[in-house]
Amino acid sequence: MNKPILSARTLTKSYTQGTGELPILKGVSIDIQAGESLCIVGASGSGKSTLLHILGTLDRPDSGELYFEDRNLSALSDDELAQFRNSTMGFVFQFHHVLSEFTAIENIMLPARIAGISKDQARADAMRLLSHMGLESRANHFPNQLSGGELQRVAIGRALMRRPKILFADEPTGNLDSNNSQIIQDLFFQLKKDYGLTLVVVTHDQKFAEKFSRQMKLSDGHFST
Repeated sequence: MNKPILSARTLTKSYTQGTGELPILKGVSIDIQAGESLCIVGASGSGKSTLLHILGTLDRPDSGELYFEDRNLSALSDDELAQFRNSTMGFVFQFHHVLSEFTAIENIMLPARIAGISKDQARADAMRLLSHMGLESRANHFPNQLSGGELQRVAIGRALMRRPKILFADEPTGNLDSNNSQIIQDLFFQLKKDYGLTLVVVTHDQKFAEKFSRQMKLSDGHFST
């Protein structure tokens, strides 16, 4: 088997609750292969989102290590991690977090502009993404002029702007009706094929989960066997 693109070793995470500590992750380890589609499932409160955030370097574990290929991400500073995320990882959440003051294309351009890419280049790249997702006619619309499904597609476009190697998604269809949910599910797998992505997704939707090449269930702070 090839070397994993992302490896976690004995991750632990607890949160303060009242006067004590509430353990969420209790020594979670996982290897994720380049190009695979992995779905993390589990009951509400099982720590799925916490784990996803740690795998995506949006949060740090209390203990344990995280490796991207041969790079120990646990040893990087917050600024170094931010630069790494911007160039290597993309994120989609249940709530799109699209900025209301920017148009669809401007929202998608943001990661490239933050990385110092020219406005003209960022706009051209963003328009290609919008076209790929059937939203080219909506490029200059503001979020309040877009449907829920369109907003989530804008969020996906933003996540893909820097051509990430891994796309993380936390309940990406959880706020959509059944029709838009199906559109977004199909889009994820089409984009995986088109862009050579590794997909790591958290969902409560069992039908969505069954489409992934691997499912792992998180329960009581561990992956169940």
